[in-house]
Amino acid sequence: MTIPYPTTQPVPFGTVSPPSGAARPRLTFLGTGYLGATYAICFAELGYEVMGVDVDADKIASLSAGEVPFHEPGLDELLRRNLASGRLRFSTSYQEAAGFGDVHFICVGTPQRADGMGADLSYVENSVTSLAQHLNRKALIVGKSTVPVGTAEWIEQLVGKHTETDLGIEVAWSPEFLQEGFAVEDVLRPNRIVVGVKSEWANNMLYSAHKGVFDLAATEDREVPLVVTDFATAELVKVAANAFLATKISFINAMAEVCEVAGGDVTQLARAIGYDPRIGNRFLQAGVGFGGGCLPKDIRAFQARAQELGAGEALRFLHEVDLINTRRRNRVLQLAADLLGRRYGPAGPDLSGTRIAVLGATFKPNSDDVRDAPSLAVAALLRKAGADVRVYDPEGIDNARKAQPELTYEASMADAARNADLICVLTEWADFRNADPVALGELVAGRRVIDGRNCLDPHLWAQAGWEYRGMGRPQA
Repeated sequence: MTIPYPTTQPVPFGTVSPPSGAARPRLTFLGTGYLGATYAICFAELGYEVMGVDVDADKIASLSAGEVPFHEPGLDELLRRNLASGRLRFSTSYQEAAGFGDVHFICVGTPQRADGMGADLSYVENSVTSLAQHLNRKALIVGKSTVPVGTAEWIEQLVGKHTETDLGIEVAWSPEFLQEGFAVEDVLRPNRIVVGVKSEWANNMLYSAHKGVFDLAATEDREVPLVVTDFATAELVKVAANAFLATKISFINAMAEVCEVAGGDVTQLARAIGYDPRIGNRFLQAGVGFGGGCLPKDIRAFQARAQELGAGEALRFLHEVDLINTRRRNRVLQLAADLLGRRYGPAGPDLSGTRIAVLGATFKPNSDDVRDAPSLAVAALLRKAGADVRVYDPEGIDNARKAQPELTYEASMADAARNADLICVLTEWADFRNADPVALGELVAGRRVIDGRNCLDPHLWAQAGWEYRGMGRPQA
């Protein structure tokens, strides 16, 4: 049967028995980084038998011992509960995974290639070939990793090369939409599920693999939209969404640049245009820009793939989106020079002899992810300009130390602020948003603050005697 495209409603489902003979499909998640581990743990919570697979033995040992190797609120408790239930296990063996699973989700990383902007698919290739050579019955391989359009067809070819045709191994695509800090809710209560399939059997298997999500929604009187579509559309959904969000963030940061020279307040501008239901207020917070392991590399890979397909002109605007994002990091350096009375020359300012506290190392709060974090990039720029930089973050210090070992890290906000000539708030952790400017003022050498996330009350800080600078905001 050919699945009709496109549709936002489930194709009528027939009865499908998992090839393993289990009552419900057994699920494997290939790759137990942030994506794979979160999905594996949450789907076990939904009642599925789940196996997480990774070549990193230390990571598997940590997860098997009930320790999540990254910070994500609520995930530790779910991991321990589902290990104890027996529904969840972890392994380094692809042979074991092949014998266990009915539906195998690809959750490995797709980083930016070292020699260009495109995505490195070597981890995808290794996981698929490692699994395929051990498959001895029908199974469904489902991509979740963010990939260039056309990857699913390529994986079909890989599977055909490494498996017997009569096994009938099929491929499907179902992109992930996790937000770090909210990932447990995003898996258990998603705002939509997208599947790209070619057959009724694949459609039915994917529905069975997600039935726990739909059942939970039914008990809570919610609906989860299901979009059943083709491979290419399913692959494009995630990168298109990330490109749109990156564009929205860079748009408001471009408006911040205009406000800085025109004398406007970008926070009030964002609030005013956000009331327009065609625009909305989400992702209209000006600041030091976006970072993390998804948006920066995904918009670059999207541009690269469009160029390969002959549609590069369509995504030329994403190059400017990237440039705006980078410029906001340098803006903090300019503000620091201004507040510290240092000239900003052609080579930048000379900040030697100053001490600067950087509050925030992760790219967003409620995470320990420092990949392409604007906060760390700014800290490195300040240090390069000669400043003595002291960094504090509630969760990201260990990862930050690995990424930027030359910086000095402190154990608390107070330690970082002590004797500082300038404080830069670069990640909007609640601890920083709610910090007492009067108490901090007793610790510092100079009451100067740069609000890189526009998350502080400028009037409250000004009343406490601080020189305040926001991003696209007038001086308090």
